[in-house]
Amino acid sequence: MKIAIIGMPGSGKTTVFSALTGGRAEIVAHSPGLAPNIGVAKVPDARLPVLEEIFRPRKTVPAEVTYIDTAGSTKSLGRESLGGEFLNYLTTADALLQVVRTFSDDRIPHPEGSIDPQRDMVALNLELAVSDLAIMERRLGRLETSLKGATASERGALLKEQVLLQKVRAELEGDVPLRRQGLTADELKMLCNYQFLTAKPMLVVLNVGEDQIAATRQMEREIGDLYPEVGVGAFCGKLETELGQLSETEAGEFRQSMGLSVAALNSVIDRSYSLLGLISFFTTTSAELKAWTIPAGTPAPRAAGRVHSDMERGFIRAEVVSFSDLENCGTMAEARKRGLLRTEGKSYIVQDGDVVTFLFNV
Repeated sequence: MKIAIIGMPGSGKTTVFSALTGGRAEIVAHSPGLAPNIGVAKVPDARLPVLEEIFRPRKTVPAEVTYIDTAGSTKSLGRESLGGEFLNYLTTADALLQVVRTFSDDRIPHPEGSIDPQRDMVALNLELAVSDLAIMERRLGRLETSLKGATASERGALLKEQVLLQKVRAELEGDVPLRRQGLTADELKMLCNYQFLTAKPMLVVLNVGEDQIAATRQMEREIGDLYPEVGVGAFCGKLETELGQLSETEAGEFRQSMGLSVAALNSVIDRSYSLLGLISFFTTTSAELKAWTIPAGTPAPRAAGRVHSDMERGFIRAEVVSFSDLENCGTMAEARKRGLLRTEGKSYIVQDGDVVTFLFNV
């Protein structure tokens, strides 16, 4: 999973990036010429220690999330010459994480002169829409040219694409992002190659001050009510970055004293998985226990392809046991004895927490 972090200047997005990756990214005022910060976070999963006790692997590999702290400005997105490289980072991401500032700090002046989260969200979302509209206009222009010289067999597909683009453009001009337009699966498939930014899942992180921590749930609800199609979370990026430098025990004790239930990383990853409809399954091969991330509803052969393309191509069957059954049994042998280790075919849909062995032949 790859998530690109965006935000208004002064929102603290690099601080949030450091909090999420446990890194020490230099907090600077980005210029368009700077490369993005890229960090990888291990996905916390309470099931892995249990599976380690059962399998005693030599190596355990959690699932990973890649965060990209983009260096460009959203104001350049509508201008191809300025926004091209920045746009590439955003379009290749699975989701966007929008950092919205709610904290006050006289040392970090807000570009607009005041703190107003809703105003900032409207402004940034408008820039994303401008980028999508610019792409649509260019493509519609090319379609007009193509239709003039198209054969009868070519016109049908071109006209279908033209009508769809005109429809989503009209909605977008009315401030309705693509993710909220109720597009069908076929329409989304037609548009997927464009990687429109307003079609991408969006997670909003409210970057709060320490004096606002007690009000985070209320702030999340207020923004969630305004934008029901996005995920919303709130935490203090500065505090979480500092806690990331402590041991887990020390950080846990401090969070408890502050009334914080979970680390920011855990909360954001949980919300990201939910927003994107992702689940995890586990494999144990070559003395390695590994977690894999897939979309919910993935059939067994395609899940096998996450491990290796040969497994999908030569898929025969999968041996599957659920995490809960395996935890109750204590060993794979006991799960087999109780008939809980199942053999599944190509139509099986992998479930969250499945422990899977793929059998294949190429």
